[in-house]
Parts: sequence; C-alpha cells; structure tokens
Amino acid sequence: MSDDSQVPVEAFDPPYYVAVFTTVRTQEQSGYRETNARMEELVREIPGFLGIDHAQTPGGLGITVGYFRDAGALTQWRTNAEHQTAQKRGRAEWYERYTLHVAKVERSHGFVRGAQQADR
Repeated sequence: MSDDSQVPVEAFDPPYYVAVFTTVRTQEQSGYRETNARMEELVREIPGFLGIDHAQTPGGLGITVGYFRDAGALTQWRTNAEHQTAQKRGRAEWYERYTLHVAKVERSHGFVRGAQQADR
C-alpha cells in the first residue's frame, strides 16, 4: 500500500473510469501482502492509471477503488497476465467473496478544508 493511504485520490476532470473491488477475505492470507504490493506496483505502470483508494473495516470488509483515465487503461489492467495470475490465486486462497463494479464517472468534485474550492 502507498504511504498516502489516509488521503483520498483527488477528484479528476470527467469522464474517467473506476473499478470498485469489494472483498471479504479468508483466514488464509499467506503471500497476500506481497502480491498486493506487486499489483500496486504493476498498475502504477499503466498509462492512464490515476490512483487507488483502499479501506478495510475491522470486521473484514475491504474496498479498493482504482481510477483510470479511459477504458483502454482499465482493459490493459484487466488483461495483464500477472494480474490475472493474482486473481486466480485470490479466488483459490484469499477471498471468501468479492464483487467488482466498473463505472464511467461523469461528475466529480472534492473538498479539502482550508483550500479554495472550485465548482465542477
């Protein structure tokens, strides 16, 4: 995970795409952290990757949101061979269940206390 995990990804000028990955993990997590770190490293190399947000509840619900400039960047991530291998391992070992939602963002804005705000 990146060092700025407590700062949400900024609001970008739409349109762009998001992939929302919501998980419940199994008790068996051997190798998960290393693979997760490698996946973050890989996705950051994709032209059009904008950022990633993570959240985890104490009860085990995890949410990861990946932001992509266009559908092509998202497709490049989805079809990456190393990512596909990690997905298979995730289904076999690390995830009790998950959902994936992909959406095109048509409106986006953010707020930072003390910063000058612009309407979008």
